[in-house]
Amino acid sequence: MRLNRYLSQCGVASRRGAEEIILGGRVSINGHVITELATQVQPEDKVVVDGSPVRTETPVVLALNKPKGYLCSRGDKHDRMTIYDLLPLKYQNLHHVGRLDKESEGLILLTNRGDLSHRIIHPSQGAEKEYEVVVDQSLNVDVMAKLVKGMMTEEGFARAERAWMDTDYRAHIVLKMGLKRQIRMMLFYLGYEVTRLTRIRIGWMKLHGLAKGAHKELTPTEVERFFKEEPAKPKLERAKPAAEKDGIEDHRPARKRAPNREGASEAREPRGFKPTRGKKSGPTARFSEEKPARGKKSGPPSRFSEDKPSRFKPKSKTFSPRSRSGETGPDEKPRGRSGPPARRPAPRGPRRGPSSR
Repeated sequence: MRLNRYLSQCGVASRRGAEEIILGGRVSINGHVITELATQVQPEDKVVVDGSPVRTETPVVLALNKPKGYLCSRGDKHDRMTIYDLLPLKYQNLHHVGRLDKESEGLILLTNRGDLSHRIIHPSQGAEKEYEVVVDQSLNVDVMAKLVKGMMTEEGFARAERAWMDTDYRAHIVLKMGLKRQIRMMLFYLGYEVTRLTRIRIGWMKLHGLAKGAHKELTPTEVERFFKEEPAKPKLERAKPAAEKDGIEDHRPARKRAPNREGASEAREPRGFKPTRGKKSGPTARFSEEKPARGKKSGPPSRFSEDKPSRFKPKSKTFSPRSRSGETGPDEKPRGRSGPPARRPAPRGPRRGPSSR
């Protein structure tokens, strides 16, 4: 067995904490100081930490329903009641995993296994702790959203993994962090005062069936579930936004989407477009399907329907073509585009010859 695991089972520290103790030169085996982390420990070896011999203990994990008014401490200078006053003598050497303040109640674990403590306490391990909270004012969805988003407190940045309302004055909050009085401080910054705080779940284990002040010892199979299983998350019937997945309702109006036509994307119509009655306008038919009249050049489709005359007409230029002789006869029609008749030139008088001078 590796030395750090051996120290963890002896209740000295977690495996990571035992590595720091070994590297600090505080551990000796059979009188030799050991600083190698890969050192193996045999059953007949004598291990000493800080001058005191240590030995492996039988792994024990205890679940306790802590009542209100008890401290999570081995002793108190003011002679206040502690959780160890609720335990028999054989469990007095166990250390509590995390803590609950004096006014809080609910589930708490006690053990002599350092690896289990590290598994539950450290935020990177992902052991969830669920609390049932009762406050003095009516709650709303915005408060739940702010708890999940997080905020800065005196102990640092604090946030909840999930939060949802049970009633107007009662909510459920799930944490992975373990800041001091975290839930009370977060709600205090939001203008609320907690009147009752109960921890109802740690990881997979729930508080159901355990009376206040009572305790029970977990089996090895139950202890291994803390290392293997994660708490089951509720299945969602439909895809929900991120805020709603966290137990927060999303009241934003849904976007209106135009239905697809036979799997094709629908094109946007111009403002003045009006579909013709009785004819189905497909995705490519954007304007009226009427054919242009004969004699008119077919150009690009106009922006509005061709049934209505255009408001503005371009000014047509007047052309006055001349004949071969340079003049236009009275019976001769001008050539070129259709338009108003060309002006007839003013009549000229008789040309005066040299004799008239």
